[in-house]
Amino acid sequence: MPMMNPDASEGDKRRNTMTWAEVVEDFPQLAGARPSWNYLDRGIQQMYDYGKNPGFDVNRDFNPDLNYVPQPQDFPGNSASPGWFITPEAQTSRDVYKSLTDEFGKVDVFIDLHHQGLYYVDGTSDEVTLSLSGNFVPDPSSPEGAKYAQYADKYNYDFSRQLNVAAYDALQSVGNSIFNNITLYSQGLDLPGTALGSYALNGSGTVLFEVTGQTQSFGQKKKGQLVKAVERGLTGIIDAVADDSVYGLDPEAYEDIPLTAYQPAD
Repeated sequence: MPMMNPDASEGDKRRNTMTWAEVVEDFPQLAGARPSWNYLDRGIQQMYDYGKNPGFDVNRDFNPDLNYVPQPQDFPGNSASPGWFITPEAQTSRDVYKSLTDEFGKVDVFIDLHHQGLYYVDGTSDEVTLSLSGNFVPDPSSPEGAKYAQYADKYNYDFSRQLNVAAYDALQSVGNSIFNNITLYSQGLDLPGTALGSYALNGSGTVLFEVTGQTQSFGQKKKGQLVKAVERGLTGIIDAVADDSVYGLDPEAYEDIPLTAYQPAD
């Protein structure tokens, strides 16, 4: 799915273009509920006036229960809680995911492409090309993830780590700094309202690509290099899954990928 939030892309913003009234029109049971926490209808963010064009952060509208129906008691929610499938973008992703599950029994791999600001490879002054991650909710078998215990038999964190290692290794094999400056995105997250968190709990191996360039302006050459970096990482995953070599990768190698730093090293 090449673009999950066309409204935001067109408007150079994070949120889609949708009002709470439109949500209530689709789900009348929410008439008395407070708008969800990820809805913005006031103020200016990233130079965009949400007071004139409100919208939702679509990437917080997912729920591990793929058959969930919005209930007023679940609003406004928060970033550590599941979402609701109230936006057409999240509904579309969910519906495609469910149809693939019906056809194949399981969605083996889910990859989510995003953009991030300027960060550095930990311990260096090298600017990050892209960050990877397979960690979005705590393991349901752990004390921290006990609230997700019903998904314990599906969740496969080691496979997610192997997929990330496949991407990392493919990028490291290219002798070019822009392909080598790869880091791990923030770890220890608990975000079931993301597509990555919800689909991981449903048994998919997950990979996040956070590509630099959310807040920066690059020339055509740099943009082309970033695209090639994503292509290289994706190809590494596809090849490793296609020939089953992904299962021979050490999931612990994931922990050796450098972390993201917010400030360059002195």
